[in-house]
Amino acid sequence: MAVDVLLGLQWGDEGKGKIVDVLSPKYDLIARFQGGPNAGHTLEFDNQKYVLNTIPSGIFNEKTMNLIGGGVVIDPIILRRELENLKKSGFDPVAEGKLVIARKAHLILPTHQLLDAASESKMGEGKIGSTLKGIGPTYMDKTGRNGLRVGDIMLANFKEKYDKLVNKHKSILEHYGEVPDFSEKEAAFFDAIEYLRGIPQVDSEHLVNQYLREGKTVLAEGAQGTLLDVDFGSYPFVTSSNTTTAGACTGLGIAPNKIGAVIGIFKAYCTRVGGGPFPTELDNEVGEELRRIGHEFGATTGRARRTGWIDIPALKYAIMINGVTELVMTKADVLSGFEKIYACTHYEYNGEKIDYMPYDICSVEAKPIYEEIDGWNEDLTGIKTIGEIPERLAAYVQYIEKHVGVPVKYLSVGPDRVQTLVLN
Repeated sequence: MAVDVLLGLQWGDEGKGKIVDVLSPKYDLIARFQGGPNAGHTLEFDNQKYVLNTIPSGIFNEKTMNLIGGGVVIDPIILRRELENLKKSGFDPVAEGKLVIARKAHLILPTHQLLDAASESKMGEGKIGSTLKGIGPTYMDKTGRNGLRVGDIMLANFKEKYDKLVNKHKSILEHYGEVPDFSEKEAAFFDAIEYLRGIPQVDSEHLVNQYLREGKTVLAEGAQGTLLDVDFGSYPFVTSSNTTTAGACTGLGIAPNKIGAVIGIFKAYCTRVGGGPFPTELDNEVGEELRRIGHEFGATTGRARRTGWIDIPALKYAIMINGVTELVMTKADVLSGFEKIYACTHYEYNGEKIDYMPYDICSVEAKPIYEEIDGWNEDLTGIKTIGEIPERLAAYVQYIEKHVGVPVKYLSVGPDRVQTLVLN
């Protein structure tokens, strides 16, 4: 058996949570492999909406085990709130034995969030657009070999290790200015740590490989998007983890030859949250219309997303570095009613016409070169079969397949799990 991987191919918010939920009945284990509570995976079914930040999106399937992997960073306060909200809605994955956490996952401390806010405020116009959840500073401590891990909360000297790291953070914060009072947040943190001790901990590398040896099915779930990858994204306007297929290997402890299908998700158009380059951005009435129709506001922060037409060079780039084997197009319904839509097929870059994503699109502008495509007027949200797909939408799907060389297997025509069509 092999681990299938599901991840985003743009700047995040592609609809990963919904598709994981749709596919979860096929899998014995859903394993989140990177990121933190800066992710917001929105799922809708039975006239209810759920937003998951840290918990894998397979949590609603009663037969699927869910793992928060070692590559994830965890805010105990947010995780506790997330689980308590699920319990109010009738889902209790801990009591049901459907959730485990990797001992090697790192903890987000209250002072990590203070460092995040202080760093961002000092950057002024060059700020990254952080969610201020403490993600970046936590990964910095991880790579700096200072971090606290979930497994540490079971140690007798956990408080001592915590105090040592917090004192380091205080000395850094003093350089930024004063150290804000975080006593209330700290008390909530330790309450949440007690709660966290009640969730089973595992060595994720052993668990995932055991599932494979037993012939069970595993899906690795990514967060954010490929173009936010810390190594291969639009650096420095990126997240702090590896959002690509390679991140599934390091975040879960699986060998590269254990990767099976790679399912890449993209919107029928593009969005981006926060700062950074966005070649196809529509900072006009059309972009606002896309935002309005698509409800393009962050599930975690509520921030308005920037919107634009689909970017094929960026999509091809993401497909290449992830080894994508099949595609999912989401939010096709949002484009209904646009008489014409546009696809960026090339960039004008340093006076040349190129069809790939170059090294630097931050300080050097990549001007999009578009092809015009006929839109469709039909409402897609009630479609149940592929025979009902409008011809012009089918042509748009084929157009993208031709350019990127990978088949679109699933088409999402609305936010509910039932509004998902299997194309081939």
